[in-house]
Amino acid sequence: MRQFELAPAPHTHVARDVTRVMRQVLLALLPSVLLASLLLGIGALLNLLLAIGFAVLVEAYCLRLRGRPVWSTLQDGSAVVSGALLAMALPPLLPWWITLCGVIVAIALGKHLYGGLGMNPFNPAMLGYVVLIVSFPVFMTRWPDAVAPAPGPWPVLHYTLTGTLPASTQLDAITGATPLDHLRNQLRLAWTWSEIRAGVYYGPLGGAKWQWLNLAWLAGGLWLMSRRIVRWQIPVALLAGLTLPSLVCTLVAPDRFPGPMLHLFSGATMLGAFFIATDPVSASTTPRGRLIYGFGIGVLLWLIRSFGSYPDAVAFSVLLMNLAVPLIDRHTLPRRYGAPRA
Repeated sequence: MRQFELAPAPHTHVARDVTRVMRQVLLALLPSVLLASLLLGIGALLNLLLAIGFAVLVEAYCLRLRGRPVWSTLQDGSAVVSGALLAMALPPLLPWWITLCGVIVAIALGKHLYGGLGMNPFNPAMLGYVVLIVSFPVFMTRWPDAVAPAPGPWPVLHYTLTGTLPASTQLDAITGATPLDHLRNQLRLAWTWSEIRAGVYYGPLGGAKWQWLNLAWLAGGLWLMSRRIVRWQIPVALLAGLTLPSLVCTLVAPDRFPGPMLHLFSGATMLGAFFIATDPVSASTTPRGRLIYGFGIGVLLWLIRSFGSYPDAVAFSVLLMNLAVPLIDRHTLPRRYGAPRA
């Protein structure tokens, strides 16, 4: 038997560069992209292609303005991931110029304004999304009907390129409320959760169609955790922060508040937990800090969904906790070995 030499520490570890990490994130997103194209229509895939293409162009232009190397920087894949995450949050029926506006905000303002990759205090994709939903609220609420078949490719392509539908297609025939939006509206009309839950907008886990997308994001996120691309603290804490208040309130007032399963498997919950909140630049960096950061996002997500004006609130919750990251990191620094306890 051959004996291998065992050298003392330190040892050389396999490098995990940015490009490799970004490729694995994109690979984890791929099943949900295909599923979204099937459930919500070809617009989901069209949004992805447009957002990624625009993101690469805007990134190259910003790098050139800053006098930075263009080709070598583009190869890190960070712009592609930002474009893909923004596209996953956009409704499949969206004119191309609105997607371009969101990408410009995400890449130029959310990233390069602060110095580029590694310097941005806010999640770029969510910053772009929030600007779009505040600036173009009507366009950003035109989601395909949650219980009707996905719209065909021709109306989607016509709407994306021109902002209008073909004369033979009516907007109300292919768009409708999302499950979370439907829930909010019905609760305001004094319907009870048990009455609302019996409707066609909800499946065995959560919102119709969205429950399957959340399962795909969950599977991709667990794969990233197994590859140690994503650490467990933020996703687990976020889901706990969303589950605990919804569980308590549904036990106290079951007719007013839906249970945790609806929140966990509706909207963009799993996308936010595993792909957005875990951004290594804008998220907390300490072990305890990641728990506080994730839990805060989960609680804010439940509060805005339950009492706010927006049916889904992943972007707002993440950006609000991005503001708190410096304070969280400052007060959760691990104690140095040998240092006295405070």
